[in-house]
Formats: sequence, structure tokens, C-alpha cells
Amino acid sequence: MKNKSNKPASSRYTVIALIVALVACIATGLLAAAKGVIALGLYTVQFPERLNNGLWISGGLVILGIAAYAIFEPGKFQRFITGRQARYGGNTLIASLAFLAIIVVANTLAYQNPTPLLDLTEEQSNTLAPELTAALESLPDKVRATGFFSQLPSDSAQELLDRIKSKSGGKFDYEFIDPNRDPQRARENNITGDGKILLEMSGRKEIAASASEAEIFEALLRLTNPEERAVYFLVGHGERDSLEYNQETGSMTRAREILESKNYTVSTLNLPAENKMPEDADLIIIAGPVQPITENEQKLLRAYLAGGGSLLVMEDPLIATDFGDQADPLAELLLEDWGISINNDIVIDLDSPDPTIGTAADYPGPHAITRKMNNIITYFPLTRSLTIASAPENVQASLLVQTTAKSWGETNTAEPNVAFDETADIPGPMTLAIAAENTANKSRVVVFGTSQFATDQNFDQYGNGDIFANSVDWAARQEGMIQLTSKEPVTRSFNPASQGRILFLMFIVAILVPGIFIVLGVMTWLQRRKQG
Repeated sequence: MKNKSNKPASSRYTVIALIVALVACIATGLLAAAKGVIALGLYTVQFPERLNNGLWISGGLVILGIAAYAIFEPGKFQRFITGRQARYGGNTLIASLAFLAIIVVANTLAYQNPTPLLDLTEEQSNTLAPELTAALESLPDKVRATGFFSQLPSDSAQELLDRIKSKSGGKFDYEFIDPNRDPQRARENNITGDGKILLEMSGRKEIAASASEAEIFEALLRLTNPEERAVYFLVGHGERDSLEYNQETGSMTRAREILESKNYTVSTLNLPAENKMPEDADLIIIAGPVQPITENEQKLLRAYLAGGGSLLVMEDPLIATDFGDQADPLAELLLEDWGISINNDIVIDLDSPDPTIGTAADYPGPHAITRKMNNIITYFPLTRSLTIASAPENVQASLLVQTTAKSWGETNTAEPNVAFDETADIPGPMTLAIAAENTANKSRVVVFGTSQFATDQNFDQYGNGDIFANSVDWAARQEGMIQLTSKEPVTRSFNPASQGRILFLMFIVAILVPGIFIVLGVMTWLQRRKQG
């Protein structure tokens, strides 16, 4: 009688253990399905770690429930795992595990050795341009790409790099780094901004401004054709120092580092002392002169431009220089030959945190310098405004940066006042940068109303470094050597399903149908258990 009285208690514990295991199994399936929905981007949760904890707890309860059943009913558990049904179930389990292992191994090999798939899209959007494919096939050495992504999504970049890797014949590989988590790596490679891709080959480096076929193709061309590209910083007039860091005067060593990382040869040019222009100069940079250039230097620069040379001019407001009442031959050259007027004012921008800092509200275009900016803001501390006067023959000038209408050019530079004077001040929006090209001799000029935006203190702020580097690339004719074959998009209309419908379909496919089979299986097992 004693044994009979213990049996019902044991059975009750067994039932409780099975119920706990069943409920935990259902919870595990629901939580796993929820993680799948989140992974697909169909839904977001505020605390994903709670979902992970719940998944671990429910999985643990499944194991504990089965273990309790084995403890309370050892005989039945032994018969369950050694009986005929267990053998059949074991064979099925082994086959399922083998199938799963094959899937995992196949996907791992496919991931490590990507191969091009058939592109069934009508516009061939998943096929690389033939020019890029040819460049990959002719790579002389292996290229390592590093994507620096923090806030920008990297999914599309990874898809593009996968296609490039599959066409490279094993000569292209990549990785992704979050510059916020590894700022030292970004700093060492002179990465400014988000979404940049660093390409390395045989000790040389090139930076693609974004994850696009055109940008990566241009970077590959520069990497595989390391031609000499000489840039000179003009010195002798108190310009910004590009060789040694100086916090007090505002040096431009970061600008030089970026140019050298892009395979430019950067040197200084003392034009008053040498009295001639270097023959290999692709670009002359005049960054914040404190004293004006001489008339002789103006003649040398004019002859240099007439021969197809390029200038990048950054002249600060007079209040930040020692010009005084002296003539400015550089400003005269820009006005007479290029129709660009450097105004004697200070831009006051009420939409900026500091009214003396001009904030880019618009990048008029399209222009090669600003088309890569991706709506990144740029700041221009203590800047003067620019104006396009009547452009001379063969000169095409373009506005690059403008402020909002809540700004003006303060003409009282001695005592700037944060109040607009209709009788004296220049109404906004204000132009802060201009690019111009002479279509006859192919010379180019880029002009900024300040040099402070590119100093070491401000270079890495938002898009300041980008617009400087883009200006150098354009002026030195490195903005795009070959155009890729364009792909005409096929326009189609599509009414996407609502989020509720998508979640409902996910519920049916991932939860309801598997749940029905689980319940039917449990009912069948209980029925056979009653029958012995």
C-alpha cells in the first residue's frame, strides 16, 4: 500500500515536469521567433538583452523539466530513450543533425569563398560595372579593404564588398571597424567622418569616400597607378604651418597628413626666395597669409595658372591679418582673371551656435567637391564672404557653400556687431566657398573665405576635413579619372504590406504552424503513453 501511495505523487511531479518543459519549449520557440523578426528589421525592442536572458532561461527550463522527468520516472525515461520509438526518433534526430551540419558547413564555405551568383534583376543592379571588374582582374597584388562605419548602416557596403571579393580571384578581402570603438585605428589611417573605406596594397593606401562602385573604382585606380602628385603649401607670408603642430597659431599638420595618406607629395614653396614655380606642381595651396603676396609673385602665379595650374586659396578676414591698408595682389588676381571677389567683411550667422562661425546650410551644385558630402555639415570660423562677379571668358564659377538667410556680411570688421545694418552690411545667404575652372587652359581655382576651418583644431570636426580633401582632389584633377558604365534603373510601383501584415505572416509561418505540429506530437505521445 505504501508503494501505491507514492506512485500518484511521483506521477504528479512527472506531469508538472513535463508541463514545465512543454511551456518552456513553447516560450523558447516564441522568443527565438521574436529574435528572428528583430534580426530581419521588422520590429525593434528597447532592451534586447532582456530577450536574450529570457531565451536562456526558457532553454534552461526545458533541460530542467526533462531532467526532472528522468529523476521521477527513471524506468519510463530509460524505456523512452531505448525503446523502438526512441530508436526511430534517434535515427530521425541523427539525420536532422547531419542535415543541419551540412547546411552550416555549406554556408560557412560559401561565406569564406564567395562566388558570383546569377543576377536576375532586370537592370543588373547586382553586377559590377565592367570597368571595375577589369580593374579587379588586373590587380598586381592583394588588396585589403577596411570599412569604417559607426552610425551609417554597413549592410549595403558589405554586399558590394562581397561582390568585389567574388570577382577578384582571391586578391581582395575586407573587414569592418567601428571608429568610435577603435579611434586609434581610424586616427592612424587618417580617417575622418563615417562610411569611409580604406584600401591597402603593397604598403600604399587610398581612401574611398563612400561605399559605392565609383568611389572604390577611383581609389583602386589611384592605388594601382601611384603617379607623382605634387602639392605645395606657399610660405613666406605668415601662412599656416603644415610641418609642425602649433596650437597657438593654428597649424595645418592634419591637412598635410590626409594629403600624404592619399599619396600626394606635400612640400613647401617659398616663392619670394625661389622666384620660380616648381615644374611638377599640380596644386599650390595658399592657407591664411598674414602679409599680402608681392606683385612679382602675382605675375608668377598668373603665368602658372595660364599654363594649366591650380590654386587653393584660403584668405582670412582682414581683422585676422596684418594687411592693413596694403593692396592685396592675390585678391586682385582672383577678381580680374576669375571673377571671384573676396569681400571685406565678417560673416555673422545667427543659425550657428557662435554667430562668428559660418555654418553650411546648403551645398549648391551639383559639383564634384560637394557631391561626396552626403549632407554632412561644415563649420567655417571667422570667415569672410565671397561673390561671383562678372565671370571672364572661358571661366565657369560655381558656388560651393552657403549659409541661411539669417546671416549677413558685417562690414564693420573693427568692431563686429551682431545686429544687421541695412545701410552697410551685406544681406544673406552668404557664400563661403567658390570653385572655378578655365575651360580653355584647364586651370582650376578653389577659394575659401577662411583658413581656420582646416586647422588642426577644426579639421576633424564634422565635414571640414572632407571638404578640404575634396577641394584638393578636384583642383589637382583627381576627382574621377574614368566614368563607370551607368545602370539605368527600372522604375516600378509597389505598395508594401503594412508592418502588422508582415508580423501576422511571421506569426503564422514561424509560430502557429510549428506550434500545431508540436501540440499534435505531444497529444500523440500522451495518447500512446496511456495505452502503454
